[in-house]
Amino acid sequence: MKLIRSFCMALSMYSRLPVPRVAWEEENMAYALCFFPVVGTFIGLFWLVWLVLARFLGIGQVLTAAVASLIPLAVTGGIHMDGFLDTADALGSHAPRERMLDIMHDPHIGASALIAGVSYMLLSFALWTQVDAAAPALFVLALAPMLSRALSALAVVSFKSARGDGLLASFKKAADVKTVRVAALLWILALAAAMLWRAPLYGGAVLLTALVS
Repeated sequence: MKLIRSFCMALSMYSRLPVPRVAWEEENMAYALCFFPVVGTFIGLFWLVWLVLARFLGIGQVLTAAVASLIPLAVTGGIHMDGFLDTADALGSHAPRERMLDIMHDPHIGASALIAGVSYMLLSFALWTQVDAAAPALFVLALAPMLSRALSALAVVSFKSARGDGLLASFKKAADVKTVRVAALLWILALAAAMLWRAPLYGGAVLLTALVS
């Protein structure tokens, strides 16, 4: 039951997927990060369904790319974009570290966040116009959201948090560190093997990019 509650906690926190609500308790958060990549599974699945459907219906490249760019925001509710914009504002301030942390905690949006958000979405849209729904690289692309979240889960329990409080710190404090690390590594190894097996060139490029990041 604890695993099921952790599964529901992960999906309810990091996505807008309909799952049963569970109590906000450390016991239910212990293995939540183990299921973080599952959110990426749904993003990849919705991408595949949309691209195949768009191709079947003859939907134009522009609309296809626009919807594909918005799918991650629709699935996650924009929680990661919110963090990205907060970080852009903080780094754009060129302020001392403590001031940057205060800026990240501020709910208001600044010029740096606006520029970063628009630039990200514009680049995402442009890249999606280049995707061929019949290419073998599409399989690798669909696995990428899972890989990024597996790496994120590993980073949460392995790296020092920017601040000692907040949402991420709560998940880190409650996590069963050893189990999360093992689960994240298994996710990473399985996804890497699948990418390299299906499309060695594209899979290798994705893994190299992830390593550099």
